[in-house]
Amino acid sequence: MTTVLRTARALGSWITGRPAVEEYETVLPRGDREIPASVTLPSGGGRNLPGWVVLHGVTRPGRFHPTLLRFVRALASSRAVVIVPQIPEWVDLRLDPEPTLPTVRAALDGLRSHPATSDGPFGLIGFSFGAPQALIAAAHDDVADQLAGVIGFGGYCDMESMVRFQMTGRFEWGDTTHRLRPDPYGRWIMGGNHLTSIPEYRNAQDVSDALWHLAVEAGERRILAWDPSYDTLKEQLRKKLSKDRREIFDLFAPPSDREPPETEAERITPLLTRAAMDAAPLLDPLPFLSRVEPRVQLIHGRNDRLIPFTETLRMQAAFPEERRVDTTITALLDHSEQGGRLASIGKEISEGTKLLRTLGRLLGTV
Repeated sequence: MTTVLRTARALGSWITGRPAVEEYETVLPRGDREIPASVTLPSGGGRNLPGWVVLHGVTRPGRFHPTLLRFVRALASSRAVVIVPQIPEWVDLRLDPEPTLPTVRAALDGLRSHPATSDGPFGLIGFSFGAPQALIAAAHDDVADQLAGVIGFGGYCDMESMVRFQMTGRFEWGDTTHRLRPDPYGRWIMGGNHLTSIPEYRNAQDVSDALWHLAVEAGERRILAWDPSYDTLKEQLRKKLSKDRREIFDLFAPPSDREPPETEAERITPLLTRAAMDAAPLLDPLPFLSRVEPRVQLIHGRNDRLIPFTETLRMQAAFPEERRVDTTITALLDHSEQGGRLASIGKEISEGTKLLRTLGRLLGTV
């Protein structure tokens, strides 16, 4: 089947929401534990089909996130087998990179043993937090040998730049400074994971727990985290904190009609970044990029309010100069969207054409 026909099948599935696929659940042996996984393949099965592993982000729905599901079904509609392993630590909203490599290895084993797949090589896709983790996994020889390409959607490159955006809404590229109201979910996740790793806040476990609770609630409600409906919960959580720690809670979770004070947000950004990096060095993809051998494609939504699009530009620039990295920044994708703007692809001709080419390159990887 030609790439053009596969692209048409995938796009049709995405736009209509009516994929011709079969789905079932399985388990994968990760080494330390068995983890659940979803397998999606075209209706009627097939033989010698391309295979993909897809990593979800740090999100409560995990592999059942509506946008991820829609993408996976569209990918399978192109006549491919797709395995999406669940990473329990990420569903629990823990910024833990350690499970990535054993999870990818287990999922690739699952693809290789599936009766409908080819002998490889396969494709690896990471979304959000999973994007830089997919690249790190692809830097390992035993994984790279099984991959034709690795694709990152909406990932970060530089932790401090991402945290600064989440705390202040400011992000930069070259000589240009941008501002966009950030989705507070990102800073709730960061605070919930790493606030107490900052020495002056090592006793603020109650604040960390409250921020994690907010993030869990946002993930389960599936309502954007800046919605006023969270203000009552914020006030309830705040009242349970020691009075001397309410100010730091307010920095991360002010009422919905306010943003964190910029001076204090700037002060805590490098502290929080260093705390996270010290706790989990594998959060940093930069040391691994020169070792990534498979083809790389990076895709990001221009109006992303959780991780700014400049992080993908930064990632592209961080690869060795001689290395080609296909990069697409598009207004037709968004980090937090539920249904996607791809349904308007016919109305936004230039963006639609660009995204069609990107989808064709992606599907042409395997």
